Amino acid sequence: MNKPKKLQLEPEHKLELEKLLKSGMTPVIIAQRAKILMAKSEGKSNNQIADELGINTRTVLLWVNKYKNRSEDDSLSKLLNVSEGRGAKEEITGEAKTWLISVACTKPKDYGYAAELWTTKALTEHIRKTAAEAGFERLTTVSESGVYSILNKADIKPFRIQYYCERRDPEFDSKMHNVLLVYKQLSFQFDENGNLLPFDADEPVTHVVSYDEKPGIQAIATTSEDLSSTEEHGTIKRDYEYKRLGTVSLLAGIDLQTGVAFPLVSDTHKSKDYIAFLKILDEKYPKNDVIRLVLDNLRVHSSAEVQEYLSTVPKRFEFVFTPKHASWLNLVESFFSKMTKQMLKGIRVKTKAELVDRIYKYFEEINQEPVVYHWKWNLDDIDPSEKVAVETLTKSVAI
Repeated sequence: MNKPKKLQLEPEHKLELEKLLKSGMTPVIIAQRAKILMAKSEGKSNNQIADELGINTRTVLLWVNKYKNRSEDDSLSKLLNVSEGRGAKEEITGEAKTWLISVACTKPKDYGYAAELWTTKALTEHIRKTAAEAGFERLTTVSESGVYSILNKADIKPFRIQYYCERRDPEFDSKMHNVLLVYKQLSFQFDENGNLLPFDADEPVTHVVSYDEKPGIQAIATTSEDLSSTEEHGTIKRDYEYKRLGTVSLLAGIDLQTGVAFPLVSDTHKSKDYIAFLKILDEKYPKNDVIRLVLDNLRVHSSAEVQEYLSTVPKRFEFVFTPKHASWLNLVESFFSKMTKQMLKGIRVKTKAELVDRIYKYFEEINQEPVVYHWKWNLDDIDPSEKVAVETLTKSVAI
């Protein structure tokens, strides 16, 4: 294997390079170029120099060739672009900043890395390695704080993810309108103090229930007992280790007129479970009344098995479906959020059966003082006098 050829430096150039490297006032970019020439004069290979300085091999070759091909009139200072006096650090141009930002707006995997998101450190290292090839020599020595500053001024945060929900339902507006119309109609059933007005005793009542499922509630056990709060430690102490005991699914509905909540806890959330929940509602309300459910249009909610059950209770149920990816339109989601904060957060049980019992206990407790959920946003655009047939409004799948 041939040894790399040494770069032959002029004696006065070598002394000048050594002086630059010893000075604490030498700009970083100039010091890097001086190191390249000195290392090459010691017989190091281009790859070795690039690895030691954390730069691209092409950068090494660029400055070695510049020195070799210099004219007799070129001084070392002119070659290295050393300005008079202390030598102000070369500014990062707007074009270079734009290129850096464009790289930050891509993903590491686009360049063959394993990571999904950039860290400031990883992005800085990548910029340093590829800047010379892109024509931005100054960025080969950019600092991590410098990269962060450029991104911060442009309000670019490639290390963060902000989720959004894309509208994938072509009937989004009409379905949302139907749900909000139900809420608007409900609002007229309460007086100015929020009390439910009495129903007409001579007419069947339409009960409105907001329904959804909360699958995958984990039953988790501790491996040792929690330590209660004391004067020495004001918080509950808990061992990091835990044991998974399985999961359960919660099928729940909230009566939007009374605030009463109906639970069904099951190991699954299939058609048979949904039918079991409908039977619970059927038992709760007078037989001549109508039960209108606000829910998402999952396949399980209109399966053949469900249709077969509905045929046994004709005109009993009506359904108002929320658009896809619009669970926030369903008021039961507010209840689930409240339940998570009040009861499920940090819960530990000894058995899965205990988790089921405590979920039912929670519903018993809240039903002692039911809270009526009202939709309070964006109802002014809904005309309560709209003449919409119930069959059209609900898009009922009842038979």
